[in-house]
Amino acid sequence: MTEQNGDLAFLPLGGTGEIGMNLNLYRQGDTWLAIDCGIGFSGNDTPEAEILVPDPAFIVERRNQLAGLVITHAHEDHIGAVAHVWPMLQCPIYVTPFASAVLRRKLAEARLMDVPIRVIMPGARFNVGPFDIEFVPVTHSVPEAQSMVLRTPAGIVVHTGDWKFDPEPLVGPATDLNRLAEIGEEGVLALVCDSTNVMKPGPSRSESEVRVSMTELVASLKGRIAVTCFASNVARVETIAMAAQAAGRTVVLVGRSLRNLDTAARECGYLSGVLPFLSEQDVNDVPDDQLLMIITGSQGEPRSALSRISMDVHPNISLGEGDTVIYSSRMIPGNERAIMAVQDNLAKRGVKVITDREHFVHVSGHATGGDVQKMYELLKPQHVVPVHGEWRHLTAQAALAQEMGIAPILLEDGDILRLSPGKLEVVDTAPTGRLALDGNRLLPMNGGVLAARRKMLFNGIVIGSFAVDDEGFVIGDPKVSAPGLLDPDDLESVRVREEFANALDVIPDELRNEDGAFREAAKTALRRALGRKLQKRPLVDVHVLRV
Repeated sequence: MTEQNGDLAFLPLGGTGEIGMNLNLYRQGDTWLAIDCGIGFSGNDTPEAEILVPDPAFIVERRNQLAGLVITHAHEDHIGAVAHVWPMLQCPIYVTPFASAVLRRKLAEARLMDVPIRVIMPGARFNVGPFDIEFVPVTHSVPEAQSMVLRTPAGIVVHTGDWKFDPEPLVGPATDLNRLAEIGEEGVLALVCDSTNVMKPGPSRSESEVRVSMTELVASLKGRIAVTCFASNVARVETIAMAAQAAGRTVVLVGRSLRNLDTAARECGYLSGVLPFLSEQDVNDVPDDQLLMIITGSQGEPRSALSRISMDVHPNISLGEGDTVIYSSRMIPGNERAIMAVQDNLAKRGVKVITDREHFVHVSGHATGGDVQKMYELLKPQHVVPVHGEWRHLTAQAALAQEMGIAPILLEDGDILRLSPGKLEVVDTAPTGRLALDGNRLLPMNGGVLAARRKMLFNGIVIGSFAVDDEGFVIGDPKVSAPGLLDPDDLESVRVREEFANALDVIPDELRNEDGAFREAAKTALRRALGRKLQKRPLVDVHVLRV
């Protein structure tokens, strides 16, 4: 790939062609700039991992040329991977005050105390290496979301981040239309734009409408009420709390991410009109008709508070007949099955479940097709690069651009788009991939650990163990353990143990002296003993003890 002064390139490593895992790179000359570093949820196709992170290998190799990482806003799909990836990047991080409050907690949990964080005020202009950047405040479902204007020798590039138009956003300012129009007058080479909600026609609905609707709904309900939403949606948390207060209900927060968000929001001056929330330990001190709980787990995450409540295994909270759960969120693609399972479990317990299909309880924080067209009119870009969405979202935005006479450029993760000099085109590809967050470790999805876990998940694991004397002959009976495949006492288990013992007896003497060779021969013997009866190929391991 040519890297010369005066040239400009864009490279998405995550979030283009998928929802979540946003990690974008710009290159000016030979200096790189990273924008956002988020997580994604694994779908049904990756049950061996719950949380995914974009593989940063490409930029890790070039970290000496990385000027910094700028975070557009504090949603998990834009900020959630920073604590895991930063040790590989070691660059300064640029954030607004609210994103800083959220990020500092994440870094402290990961015991990262020396990360250079530069706090940038919303709407400010600042430099990162050779990059001249301006933040433009935009409305989103989290405070202080910023679009970024990159002024370069090749022209202006606007990177929207997540945004929408909402005249009454309730938390934070409305998107600065006048500033966007002024930037449009300067001339915009390319608009790199969020595509998530572009398939919805017309203008966005406002958070203020949700507040009216939510207040009516909460006032009409009896029994315990639980509302689940994204923890980072401060405007929605405020809406739910205001609706509760209007109905004479006390608000209890359930879930660590909500408690962290509450602290960060109040630190930065948000939620000032809302009474302090109670903790889940106080839940049984409040009469049912005076209680409203805000709960994490809107995406069906297996370890979330709502998931545990739906199975009646939560230590503090139970819901049943006469209670209501309101889903004030959308389904992220890939999470449908997990969400439906939680809703089904709640319904079995007699809980009434209300979603945005039954009542107006959610509005997206992302721009509709109408919003996107209005953005084109304000910025008048020469080119549009759809990002932040699956392929169907990206192509839908490309069609909108085409309709308005703007040239769209469709990319996927790993495509290196030359923005200047000359024609805008994909000139190269970079390696991309996904890492699974496993506890505090990052593991490659195609690496040995997860490949073994995938095999165990679908085919099980069988472990044989036996003791041998110093000449390599088996002492006593070998043992075979096959959890999830065979019950220890059934006939098939007994048959496998006997066949394994017989197969061990006929291993040639010359293989018995060397542990490695003996172990491999014993593994083959165990595979043979399992035979074709199981019609599976489980992961097989053998433990040999020399006595």
